Amino acid sequence: MSLLDRHTDFLAALREHGIAVSTAEGIDAARALASVDLLDRETVRIAYAATLVKRHKDVAVFNALFDLWFPIAVGEGLTTSSEVEQEVEVTGAHGTSPELHAMRTELAQALYTGDNAALGQIARRALSQYGSFPGSGGNPGSWSPRAALEQLDPTTLLAGLMRTAEGKARPLGTTATATKSRFTSRIDRFKQLVTAEAYRRIAEQKGERYVADNLTDPALDQVSFLGASQADMAAMRRAVHPLAHQLATRIQRKRRHGTRSGTLDFRRTLRSALATGGVPIKPHFRPRRPHKPELVVLCDVSSSVANFAHFALLLVYTLHEVFSRTRVFAFVRDVHEVTDHLRRGRDAAEALAAVRRDTLQLPGTGTDHGRVFTDFADKHGDVLTPRTVLLILGDARNNNYDPELDALADLTDRCKRTLWLNPEPSTSWGTGDSVAPEYADLVEMAECRNLAQLTDLVQSLA
Repeated sequence: MSLLDRHTDFLAALREHGIAVSTAEGIDAARALASVDLLDRETVRIAYAATLVKRHKDVAVFNALFDLWFPIAVGEGLTTSSEVEQEVEVTGAHGTSPELHAMRTELAQALYTGDNAALGQIARRALSQYGSFPGSGGNPGSWSPRAALEQLDPTTLLAGLMRTAEGKARPLGTTATATKSRFTSRIDRFKQLVTAEAYRRIAEQKGERYVADNLTDPALDQVSFLGASQADMAAMRRAVHPLAHQLATRIQRKRRHGTRSGTLDFRRTLRSALATGGVPIKPHFRPRRPHKPELVVLCDVSSSVANFAHFALLLVYTLHEVFSRTRVFAFVRDVHEVTDHLRRGRDAAEALAAVRRDTLQLPGTGTDHGRVFTDFADKHGDVLTPRTVLLILGDARNNNYDPELDALADLTDRCKRTLWLNPEPSTSWGTGDSVAPEYADLVEMAECRNLAQLTDLVQSLA
């Protein structure tokens, strides 16, 4: 593959993993490469990052893909062996073989000194010795970073690193917490090096595209709500609050400056035209009075969409000031108003826990949208007005109950706009017990599988 082909393929992979890269930015990156030493890999990385990466949350994805398209080595890579001074206490992994103990000792020394080059060499050797699995029947072998890390168990070295550091004079102004943080970050860096080395070996065998599509994590705002791991959930939870504040600022700015006018002010236009011989060169408009819409949220909190409901409610909770009035109703089979739980000033985690308690799903029951829409119209229909935006959150899986399409049509007729956010991919709509196509004929239904889509759709409400 030529350098140009590798460059364009790398840009395409970045776009596929949620990093926005324009054609102009791709050209800027190519120009930057012409000004650096292409044999200096770290300088090449910096050149690409400076021209392509605009958000801090994209750095991890960028680094993972860069390591695939511009690997640090090929084949087994270069390994060196040197005598390691036995000055760092080695803890954990008792009863290991002499070879493994020697490698862990070398790793402890590299972690203590922060020698990145040595950490990279140890990562390659560790993967070759403990993470390599030969193939059978003519099939190529495979590499497992987890297997290598389980053998070395670098986390257990932290205690020895800390005790070694405590036995020496601590630099002025540093604390034990800072020392622990420094060693922890180096251990995390080593784990990343082992993983990157495994992916590099697999990419040599199966191609960069295979690793990018199957093994590389997408950007945080591209992670699917329904398939998110616990670590992804925690990271998204931390990202929701700053995301909501940015979104609120964007909405307020759009309201102030998005459009300059309402209707044409005919009198002011003619008056100003007297100065230009009666030609209305500069039309004048009546000032537009931006209004805050009323928002009513109807949210499915059943177990099948629990992750999605959590983040959707959390985002709405943080954006309540954008709307003139917000009413939130949660349901599985029965409708419960949970607005008080999301009132201003209450801790979001506590509020969402209270929502889940109030809408506890009974054993053996499932979501019944038809019953919910009918019940909502009877008990809470008066909250819908011509200024109301009705936001429905759920996967439209009705457990084969009557969908009660007329009830939903009645709710829609009372509102200014009805938007249904569905966390399932559109290709799954209508499969199994999903009645999404039937509901989509009555309301605007949009796919909402990740934070990026949720942000865009919530912004459109305001």
